[in-house]
Amino acid sequence: MESEITLQIILIKPTPAVVFGLQKGSGNNYETVQKQISTSNDLTFAFTLEVKGDRKKDKFPKLSGSFVQGSGDNKFVYIDIGTYAGQSDTTWSRRLKIPLAGITWTDIDSLSGKSMLQTSVPGTGRDGGPNCATVKPFAGWHIKHL
Repeated sequence: MESEITLQIILIKPTPAVVFGLQKGSGNNYETVQKQISTSNDLTFAFTLEVKGDRKKDKFPKLSGSFVQGSGDNKFVYIDIGTYAGQSDTTWSRRLKIPLAGITWTDIDSLSGKSMLQTSVPGTGRDGGPNCATVKPFAGWHIKHL
């Protein structure tokens, strides 16, 4: 079985005056898309992933596509921050790692044409700068009906 699903990441109150964007591609061959400069508002990123696998053999769906990073059961999406997102007038050079773990076949089956999987993560870290590294604690993904 192969299909596509839509995911949405909401960055809650990211550090102001910093560019955030969704990483498409990996290694040295990537681009930052959906670039947004933060104000005091939340930022939203939406994208699609491919879902593969066999419900009878695979405990979890296999997620892939141009936004997916990592391997095996350790898949994730990057939000590029500051210089990684192409901003030249900043001291911030960070990436935020959003885990794709926990997305189940039940989640996939519950999606209809006008729904998506959504997560919200803090946009500002403990040091007052942009949140970076792997989101912890990660609340996971939930279904949002449009």
